[in-house]
Formats: sequence, structure tokens, C-alpha cells
Amino acid sequence: MIVRLLLAALAAGLIAGMVMTPAQYVKTIPLIMQAEAYENGEVAHDHGDAGAEAEPGHHHAEEDSMLGFGRFWDTVLANLVAGAGFALMLAAVALLMGVEFPAGREAITRGLLFGAAAWFCVQLAPSMSLPPAVPGFPYADLGDRQSWWMITVAMSAAGIWCIAMRPEWLVKAVGVAIIIAPHVWGSPVPEDLSSEVPAYIASAYAAASLATTLFFWLLLGGLLGFFLSRVPEEQTA
Repeated sequence: MIVRLLLAALAAGLIAGMVMTPAQYVKTIPLIMQAEAYENGEVAHDHGDAGAEAEPGHHHAEEDSMLGFGRFWDTVLANLVAGAGFALMLAAVALLMGVEFPAGREAITRGLLFGAAAWFCVQLAPSMSLPPAVPGFPYADLGDRQSWWMITVAMSAAGIWCIAMRPEWLVKAVGVAIIIAPHVWGSPVPEDLSSEVPAYIASAYAAASLATTLFFWLLLGGLLGFFLSRVPEEQTA
């Protein structure tokens, strides 16, 4: 039983992670490379010339590699690991909540809803106060950002559960308040807001990051619903 469930989740996660890589190379990685060029002083800071951005820093950016395999293969590996991990997490949540995935379109629809809810909790809600940032843009302390992000994700998940799973209007209202609470408290703010990276690159990256992660989570949720629907019901009880 558990083996089939794990395989179903892993299959969904690995496929979604693999497909995420070309999406990132179309949308987000070119913006990261542009920001790295500004950060390293390889491009003159000129707000009026949007075309003098990426090429001088391209070679240097490709040489930077956290795992030593090159940017492309590092990205592929990171996406595969993230896809598998998020798929296992999403499957565990669905099973703990007792959600069934019957064969057919309904399973995919439920998976898409789970994916959309996960995207809201993990990506959109934290980004409302702490948007994704490119290299060279000002950051608050890493520990403070991580703590606030984890609290926000947990509270957003709790709020979504209250809104989606409970019929009482009071509980739904509490769910909305829980989602809003971290933003009322406020996210960490960097002490120095100056940056050599143009603001248009940072804003474009934040939008592109949210778009690509929405694509990832919807794909992951749909695939997870499809694969879990192939597991016999008696093995998910």
C-alpha cells in the first residue's frame, strides 16, 4: 500500500520538477542572470537602456554553480528534489484530510485545487509582504526571513483549512484573520534599501516567479490527483 502511494507521489513530483526547469529558463533565470551582471558590475547602471542587461554577465553566471554541475544541471536536480518533496507533502496532507481521488476528471480537479491551495500558502501569501528577490537586491537577515516565511506558510495553511473545510461562518472568518495576521505583524525589512539592480528587473522577477510556481503547483496537483486515482481505494484507506 505505502509503496504504491509513495510511487504515485514521486512520479508526480519528478515529472513536475522536470517540466519546471524549461519554464524557469524561459521566465526567471534570464532575469537572475541580468541581476547578477548588475551585481558584479559587469553592466553599466542605465535605467534608460533595457537592452544592455544580460550578455556581459552570461558567461560568469553559467560558471557559478552551487553543486558543481553547472547552472542547468543544478537547476534540474533542485527541481527534481523539490518536486518529489512537495508531492510527498501534498499527498500526505490529502490522505490525512481523508480526501479521495476517484478515477476520472474529478481526481484531476481535486488535485488542481490542492495544488492551487498549496501555491497560495507556499508562494503567494508570503510574497505579499516578502516578494521573491533577485541577486543584488537588498535582503533582510536570512534567519528572520526564514522564520517569518515558515510562520506565514503555516498560518496560511491553517486559514485555508478553516475556510475550505469548515462550514461555520465564524470559523471561516477566523481563517481569514489567521491568513492576514502575519502581514499585519509585518515581514523583516532590510536596513539598507539601496541596490545597483534596476527595479524593473526585480518586479519582473517577482511576477515571473509567481507565474512559474503557479504552473508548477497546478501541474503537480493535477498529476498527483491522476496518479493517486490509480491506487486502489482499499490501499488508501
